[in-house]
Amino acid sequence: MSSMEDAADRGQKKELRKEHPSGWLYLTQHDAIPILVDALLDLPPTREFNKTELAEHAGVTRQTVGNYTNLLLEVELIEEVPHTSPRRYRVADSDVVRELFELNSALNNVGSE
Repeated sequence: MSSMEDAADRGQKKELRKEHPSGWLYLTQHDAIPILVDALLDLPPTREFNKTELAEHAGVTRQTVGNYTNLLLEVELIEEVPHTSPRRYRVADSDVVRELFELNSALNNVGSE
């Protein structure tokens, strides 16, 4: 296979991944998501917040948080606090969050042993 064929094959594979992303790619394809997830990892599990508070904690704009709130809800990283106005959120009590905290802990411990 020539280098041009290799490049075309790689390009096709990349496009297929984009068309049928894994959960990880689906989540992280958005530039601001890693920053928002990192900020969520800093919060105590029961801490409630609104979009402005999360934006300030993450160091992004409220508009950025607003752009990704539905995605964070969809993948069960955050959940709405019932009966709040304005709307408040908290880190979700979900398998996704538990696994994310476990992964974060493992990554933080790499090389420290």
